[in-house]
Order: sequence, then structure tokens, then C-alpha cells
Amino acid sequence: MNVFTHAFCFALAILFALPGMGQTAEPPEPLILGDRRDAPPPNILLLLADDLGYEALGCYGGKDFNTPHLDRLATQGMRFSRAYTSPVCTPSRMSLYTGAYVSRHGYFDVLPVHLGTKKAVDFRRRWTTYPQLLRNAGYLTSVTGKWQLATLEFHPEHCRDAGFDSWCVWQIWRQGAKTTRYWKPCFNHDGRVREDIADRFGPDVLADYVIDQMRTAAQAKRPFYIHHNMLLPHWPIIQTPDDKAESKPASLSGMIAYMDKLCGRILDEVDRLGIAENTMVIFMGDNGTDSKTPRTTTAGEVRGGKTDLNDAGTHIPLICRQPGSIEAGAVADDLIDMADWFPTLCELAGVEVPADLPLDGVSFASRLDGGQPSPRRWVTGGIHGTVSVYDGQWRVTTGSSGILDARHLPRETILETAPDGSADNISRLRAAAASISK
Repeated sequence: MNVFTHAFCFALAILFALPGMGQTAEPPEPLILGDRRDAPPPNILLLLADDLGYEALGCYGGKDFNTPHLDRLATQGMRFSRAYTSPVCTPSRMSLYTGAYVSRHGYFDVLPVHLGTKKAVDFRRRWTTYPQLLRNAGYLTSVTGKWQLATLEFHPEHCRDAGFDSWCVWQIWRQGAKTTRYWKPCFNHDGRVREDIADRFGPDVLADYVIDQMRTAAQAKRPFYIHHNMLLPHWPIIQTPDDKAESKPASLSGMIAYMDKLCGRILDEVDRLGIAENTMVIFMGDNGTDSKTPRTTTAGEVRGGKTDLNDAGTHIPLICRQPGSIEAGAVADDLIDMADWFPTLCELAGVEVPADLPLDGVSFASRLDGGQPSPRRWVTGGIHGTVSVYDGQWRVTTGSSGILDARHLPRETILETAPDGSADNISRLRAAAASISK
């Protein structure tokens, strides 16, 4: 794709994102909670669950799992009811880091780091990330958990290349074999494999690291960005420490409950350090739940999940908290795309995005500050070379004439023809899907 095509696709994407497609409307009165102009740069703590759809949390109407800490977080901050991404980890996380749709960054599938590939995402010359920009602006940056964008044995500085000063990540491949992430974890901490954690549970080690990083930054009086790639509740299904203590079998329920518990522990430390009012806490998933069993919600059953290019595979939880800046208990129905985080976090941090950097993401920083909703009109995702575009009612995919009717979620119905009155909207979605797929 040449530079002109990039620019054209980006301009067309923004056109479709603009509210009302040229129509005028009275904007809602903004709710002013705080003024960031004279405030110090906020700390940013991202808690990213691995394979967790929206329906897993009680605050989203989920009935199958126990998530009291995250449900409480939703009462303290803003819960987004329509946040979307790609249905598997690598395309989702690449859109997060780069602000690009999967059709533009091109990583539609998981890199084979589990097999020791020498392939790596080029963060030195090809892709700019927002952690790089935050680090350049003075943020202390760190990352944890699954690092699936390069095999560290062959690319030992890859986390640093992506914008992180420090890291404690699962080294998936070591000495010609795949390693483990939960019990007997193999973690690379700032370039060295840790030899002191063989008897520990991996997610506990990572929670300790996150807390240590927050304490270090607070003592240094430096703003931090911590990207906590939580390992839980990704397969394999294993016994957590609580399961073992209570002689319970391994289960997805137990893994989600333990993930929630660790989030509670980290959030308690934010409060204990006295940094809550200047710390943007973000909790979200990277794609849908990895389960063949339907999940129960107050709105009905959610069928499908990870790898499915539908609501179950792409609809993720998203909760943001910053007391005094974000309205407690608010629920926002804005459409949020994973690519939107790049411009949003840069705006919140007061970090300028280079003018020559094309982004597909649309900032929703104003919404977090109690102002205007996001202008985005559709979200997108991709897997196996296929792209979908979804506007909150209809979903279309490249290479298919079918239409997913999502007006009555969690139920989705496949239609062959556009219902009365919807043809124009669906045609615009197809045009958008074609434009971003070139």
C-alpha cells in the first residue's frame, strides 16, 4: 500500500467516524469534573486480561463468574458498554500499541513465538507505539505478562524497542522448547530469566512486579505507564493457589476469580500509595472469552467467543477510573475501537502525536473527562485475513454477502438481505470495510 492510499483510507475512515455524516446536532452539555491543563501528567495503569469477554464480569450482567473487585471498580469509574477489538491476541494488541486497524498493520494471526520463530514486529523502523511517545515525554514505562510479538531469545531488546524501560514478561521459548507461564514460570526480567520463582504462581509474581514499579515511580515522583498483560484467564485451565488451598479442581471460574482478586490487590496498592486521583486505571480484555460453553447474562446467553468474528469474539469489558476526573458509576455507550487508545492516552498525558504519523484511532479523551462522546460511528476487527465492520446494529465482513443483525444482543442473526430501512447504513459499512482493506 502506498502513502497516497494510506492517506485516502485514513481520511475515509475519519469521514465515516464523524457524527451525523455532515448533519448538525446540538451537543450534550459537558459534565466538567476536573481540568487537566494545570495538573501533572497522570499515571496510567492498564490491566489487560487475556481472553476475557465483556460477559464474564458481573457489572456487565454476567452471572457465571465471581468478579467483586472489578464490579466495584465499575462503581468507582466509567464502564463502556460497547468496546470492541479483534477476536485473538496478536491483531488486538498490535492495534492497541500502534493505533492501526488490523487491515493496516497486517498482523491478522498469532505470531508463532510458541515455536521459537525468529520473526518479530519491527518497532525500531516500521511501527511507532504510544509507549515510545510516553517514554520520550518522561514517563517510566514497564510491561508484564505475555509478550507474543517476538521470541526474546532472538530479540532480547524487543520490549525496549516497543517503548518499555523495564519488563517482566513470560519468555515463551527458551533453549529450543516452549516454557510455562503459571506454575514454574519462565519470566524474563529486564533481560535475565528469573531463577527465584520456580515454586511460585506466575500471576502472583507479575502482580508483585506491578506494585514494585508503582512504588518506584511514586518515590521518584515520576509519572508511570504500566502495561500489565495479565496471563489469566488464558488456557490452559489450571488450579490457582486458591483452588489448591481449597482442594478445588481447575476451572475457568477459578481462574477468573483469581484474576479479579489480583486486580483488587493492585488497586488497593494504588489507593494505599495515595496516587489514585492522579492515576488513570484501565481494565479491559484483549478479545472474547475462550469457551465453547455458552455464558449466562441478564440479557441472555452469549454463544461463541475467542477467534469468532462476531460480538462474542470481539466485545470486551472496558472500565476506567480516576477519582475527580472520571464520573463514578457512569456508563458510556460510545463505540470504542482498540485502535482508539493510542490518541486517547497521548491526549490525556499531554503528549503530542507526530503530525506525519497516520492513526486509525479516534481519541475519546473528552468522554473520560465528562465532555463530548466519541465521534466514532463504527468499529473494526480482523482475523485470518478477514475484516469486519460493526456500527452497533449491523456487522459486515469482507468476502461475505451475509449481514449479522446485532440489534438484540447477545443474540445475533445472519441475514442475506438488508432489512427495510437499513440498506444505506449497510452499504456505508461495506464501503468502509473495503476502504480499510485496500
